[in-house]
Amino acid sequence: MDIEVTVKQRQFMLATADEVLFGGAAGGGKSYVQLIDALVYASKYPGSKQLILRRSFPELERSLIRTALEMYPKEIYTYNSSKHTMTFRTKSLIDFGYCDTDKDVIKYQSLEYDTIRFDEATHFTQYQYEYLGTRLRGANDFPKQRKLSTNPGGEGHQYFKSRFIDPAPPNTEFTGPNGKSRLFIPARVQDNRFLMLKDPDYVKRLEDLPDEQRKALLDGSWDLFEGQFFPEFNREIHVCDPFGPIPEHWRLYFTMDYGLDMLAAYWIALDEHDRGYVIREVYEPNLIISNAAEIIKKATKEIGHEIYAYLAPPDLWNRRQETGKSVADIFRENGINLTRTNNDRIDGWMSMKEWLNPFKDEQGITIAKLRFFPSCVNAIRCIPAVQHSETKINDIADKPHELTHSLDSLRGFCIYRSRGSRKIEPQDDDAWYLEQEAKKFANNNMFDVYDKKEGDIFDVYDSGTGWY
Repeated sequence: MDIEVTVKQRQFMLATADEVLFGGAAGGGKSYVQLIDALVYASKYPGSKQLILRRSFPELERSLIRTALEMYPKEIYTYNSSKHTMTFRTKSLIDFGYCDTDKDVIKYQSLEYDTIRFDEATHFTQYQYEYLGTRLRGANDFPKQRKLSTNPGGEGHQYFKSRFIDPAPPNTEFTGPNGKSRLFIPARVQDNRFLMLKDPDYVKRLEDLPDEQRKALLDGSWDLFEGQFFPEFNREIHVCDPFGPIPEHWRLYFTMDYGLDMLAAYWIALDEHDRGYVIREVYEPNLIISNAAEIIKKATKEIGHEIYAYLAPPDLWNRRQETGKSVADIFRENGINLTRTNNDRIDGWMSMKEWLNPFKDEQGITIAKLRFFPSCVNAIRCIPAVQHSETKINDIADKPHELTHSLDSLRGFCIYRSRGSRKIEPQDDDAWYLEQEAKKFANNNMFDVYDKKEGDIFDVYDSGTGWY
């Protein structure tokens, strides 16, 4: 049997990592290489056992089983259609299986395999993937691997993205928390020379798809999927190279979402064009207020730039019945004076969309008003992962709750009506700001006005510093 594979397919077949994910875009030859790799493995390791999975039986029968029966030479195997098992001359076995529901994994509880293959892996749940991984065992020297192929999207999208995509760049083998090595090999339709020769119009059909589907299936973007709340987010646009120090005339804002479950804190430098750079992140659970305050002050000192405003959501001003103090009171006692932001979720998300919305700058380069240093890993991970709420279309889903901390923190900054870090002379100030002078109050030698009706903070000109 003559076997031809692409460069990326060969890379997948030769990969030795414990868990290997192949794919991304449509047309990369994912299912084909799984079957070829399975055949090579069955021949190389006589007596080996493999399991090839799809989520449902109809998918399994129409794709993998049908293709294998057409592809494999008839003289080297027999097929049991009732058990969906191929037995090779080498005594190797390939079982074709499926898991419609989480309960279906029980069918495999007493079995053991040398290699388990998940086709369209993101259609599987975390529970299914991890439970089936326990079936990877055997008293032999055959290599034990989980090999996956998939497009972005599906029920398990975020789980597999966090397992393979977020921790390391593509084509980089790394060690996961379980001590096992992992590898993501991206493949696009352009990498599949066989498909490009036989069906050159396939790319055009992908280009005609709606924007989100096109970016996922043609470009292989893991930051886009159906139901995504912030499709504006694009790593190539929103993640920038770090720089420093922060210019003296820029304003540095601090914003946070605080609770014992998580402190999600960000330092955002605002330039003279009203464009923000999220330069630092603290993302840490189980911190009492005094400890959180110390971490915040230490990080601010390391940045070496004065904070213009420490932003926090209004609920931190709720007083506790047993002490009569609010969280904001205790932060102030620990040296951090907080400024209350607006807690309107819908307006806040719309403001955040505006800050993330890409546009072309003066040089024609596509950028966004809000960009992130690569070290802000949780913000970069969570923003593209959240979905629309099923009950409130203009709100984000509150589950998984872990994804919401960074966004609530950043929402507070985006809705806060800050202005660009631009020095002005007193004569340039307008009548509105002069009118507000009577309402201003001191905050770290700066002055703010709090509109109780709207719940917004308005910046007011400070004649002492020349800022507004």
